[in-house]
Amino acid sequence: MFDNVLDFTPQNETTYIYTYACSEDERSLCALEIRSLFGKVSQSNVLESFVKIDPSRSPFIKERISVIYEAENLADLYQQVVALQLRGATFKVTFVKNNGQAKNANEGFEKRRAIEREIGLHVNGIADLRQPDRLFGVMHVNGRWVFGEHVKSEAVWYRHQKKPNGYSTALSTRVARAVVNIAIPNPNGIKAIDPCCGIGTVLVEARSMGIDMVGSDRNQLILPGARENMAHFGLFGEINLADIRDITNHYDVAIIDLPYNLCSVITPEEQLEILQCARGLADKVVVVTVEPVDEILIKAGFSIIDRAIAKKGLFIREVIVCN
Repeated sequence: MFDNVLDFTPQNETTYIYTYACSEDERSLCALEIRSLFGKVSQSNVLESFVKIDPSRSPFIKERISVIYEAENLADLYQQVVALQLRGATFKVTFVKNNGQAKNANEGFEKRRAIEREIGLHVNGIADLRQPDRLFGVMHVNGRWVFGEHVKSEAVWYRHQKKPNGYSTALSTRVARAVVNIAIPNPNGIKAIDPCCGIGTVLVEARSMGIDMVGSDRNQLILPGARENMAHFGLFGEINLADIRDITNHYDVAIIDLPYNLCSVITPEEQLEILQCARGLADKVVVVTVEPVDEILIKAGFSIIDRAIAKKGLFIREVIVCN
């Protein structure tokens, strides 16, 4: 399902180019995910990095090109592509549009197809438009042309919308996936917990990415539904009946979606107790809240590192990164 989902490789010799898309309501959350995954900001819909991320991890990333050749013009790029060694593998070339670049760089439809064909003619191999062994992309970005391995994102989060159990106030699978990436940009060796896991929306996204996350909740009535949701997608993971106050194991990261619906009204004092417990069980905590909690976070001993808002119409959540 995934292309080396846990491969988080900073500062290698390969440049990776990512395109991404989000709605206006998602812009803040998308920007925080990019800062978390790549340690940098982007002023357009394209980002270049030495960090290799599977595009399917993110609900916002559309595709990735692993740059093999680059040149100031297409003629020079064509000549470089001749050296590509496919060793009998079939291939397909796709022109990757860059909506942040000048219109003439993206060209019209016929021009884009012509560039794909011309690149293909210079590749020493057999083209296969239906089931190629290898996919390549060509793109105009930051003033030059690039060619490389092309990987498109798979909307795994979208499939997770069709889970057996849910409730109206749970995070959307799209937001939950972004929150997991914000909390755990580099999953290697990380042990994480969702100690108020509810129906398991965050757990499903984390476990589907191969992240070592366990869940717990003090509501024994909701846990069977969380376990069924995990099993529905062929996922496995520990989900325990436990109050956050009683958790004794220590984790690298915790994600806390603070209760807020009419059935789970909690006082500021209870919020403080939950957050104090979270500070004791994890080194890094990402809090999702619909209420202002900055003062409570500071009182609990946290430092606020970064933040974003996730909007859906008039409904606004804050995502706050703390340590």
